[in-house]
Amino acid sequence: MMLSRAKPAVGGTPPPGDRRRKKGKKVPQLEELLALRDFTGAIALLEFKRHVGEQEEDADLWIGYTAFHLGDYKRALEEYEALTKQPDCNPDVWVNLACTYFFLGMYMQAEQAALKGPKSRLQNRLLFHLAHKFSDEKKLMSSHQNLQDITEDQLSLASIHYMRSHYQEAIDIYKRILLDNREYLALNVYVALCYYKLDYYDVSQEVLAVYLQQVPDSTIALNLKACNHFRLYNGKAAEAELKNLTDSASSSFEFGKELIRHNLVVFRGGEGALQVLPPLVDVIPEARLNLVIYYLRQVCYGLSCILTSGISDDVQEAYNLIKDLEPTAPQEYILKGVVNAALGQEMGSRDHLKIAQQFFQLVGESASECDTIPGRQCMSSCFFLLRQFGNVLIYLNSVKSYFYNDDTFNFNYAQAKAAMGNFSEAEEVFLLIQSEKIKNDFVYLSWLARCYIMNKKPQLAWKLYLKMETSGESFNLLQLIANDCYKMRQFYYSAKAFDVLERLDSNPEYWEGKRGACVGVFQMIIAGREAKETIREVLHLLKSTSNSQVEYIVRIMKKWAKENRVPV
Repeated sequence: MMLSRAKPAVGGTPPPGDRRRKKGKKVPQLEELLALRDFTGAIALLEFKRHVGEQEEDADLWIGYTAFHLGDYKRALEEYEALTKQPDCNPDVWVNLACTYFFLGMYMQAEQAALKGPKSRLQNRLLFHLAHKFSDEKKLMSSHQNLQDITEDQLSLASIHYMRSHYQEAIDIYKRILLDNREYLALNVYVALCYYKLDYYDVSQEVLAVYLQQVPDSTIALNLKACNHFRLYNGKAAEAELKNLTDSASSSFEFGKELIRHNLVVFRGGEGALQVLPPLVDVIPEARLNLVIYYLRQVCYGLSCILTSGISDDVQEAYNLIKDLEPTAPQEYILKGVVNAALGQEMGSRDHLKIAQQFFQLVGESASECDTIPGRQCMSSCFFLLRQFGNVLIYLNSVKSYFYNDDTFNFNYAQAKAAMGNFSEAEEVFLLIQSEKIKNDFVYLSWLARCYIMNKKPQLAWKLYLKMETSGESFNLLQLIANDCYKMRQFYYSAKAFDVLERLDSNPEYWEGKRGACVGVFQMIIAGREAKETIREVLHLLKSTSNSQVEYIVRIMKKWAKENRVPV
């Protein structure tokens, strides 16, 4: 709502009568403004007349009506509540008050107010929507049976279809109405929104263009256009569309400002999420889901990638937001699955992992999602949690062409490849990842180190360790290098790793590993598969241990070196 458009000519300007005489213009009548749907002008006129004592008939009722249509539901609520306290209150006001309560999310009060009004088609439509909000199927069907084959009732039915994710059924109703009422241009926005939900973003754009040609400053339409651009292109393209909206400063901008603020956070990759999204959690349904996504992105980016030990605050916050949500759409099932998977890994909880696996399977096997990209990703996630990596690759291979530069996809794909023993391809995919956050994570480092070792590049695995700061994770990586190199007969780097482990921990197993690796290097030197000069470093590694066996092993190695003229 742009208040500057609602200012009457008062103060230092000439009286209205004088201006009319000078400019030959007249003050528009209320009926004219309402016919033009100029609710800003209408409410300005009504308030001005109330102020100067020229009260219109039913002025309070009209102020409530115009405030409601401007999206100022709190103002409308004040007017309607005041009217209900008058002894000669029109009984229809109760239904208007109920509609206002509904748009403010006060559903219990909405139902109570609606039932105080006389039976009407508007009352039935409102009760229909309230039954959906309360998930009361019995009342929903009762109100459904009272719907008639008139435009308003059919539009109400289409909106319920939309909210229950029955998008094609909603499209069929809208198109049928449009056939008989071409002038109902706004229905093109609803059709476009349904196509958006069905992932037909290009079709959505085409349908939306019909409406935007006539109403180029529509908040809802421009917002949907921005969302299509986000899906088809990127966040910057989407944000540019919203900039056109804010620059135009249409009178409907106030109506959608919360939606715009929400979507800007999404388009900017979560920037400002903690400032914008929490107050919108119970206002915009997607705000809760996007806040959950924001929390998850702080700690995880692949099905087996959680950064912290113990339960992180971010994962717990995500779980708290979504634990009581009853999923109705595939996206909600998927998000509940991801949150339970993250929590299950952090807690080591098989129960949460089982719940996650079931959510993924439910979506992936559903008739509507089984052949979609999210559906196939869900099946890959289900098998990932079941550790059936052969099946994981079947599903990921079917969609990998859509995710070539997607770091999260490549992270999961590479892990599945490595788990199946295909270390060469796994290494290639790991190295495609650009995200520094992923590349610094222990899961990434440990898998890449294993791939290097299995691909006979132990020196690269050792470099990964050298770049790490001393920590529990670097100690674990040392253990992996020491043991995997030993298994692959890459004894030199195994000996180096066991040597560091022995310095950090006096566990006798590390000496045994180091001893075996040093002897292994010696064997490789004798067989001509390792440079003779390496024996000097092996001797240095052995001498750093104070063990009675060291002297015997060193003596044998020095004897061989002397006989073969290798300086030590």
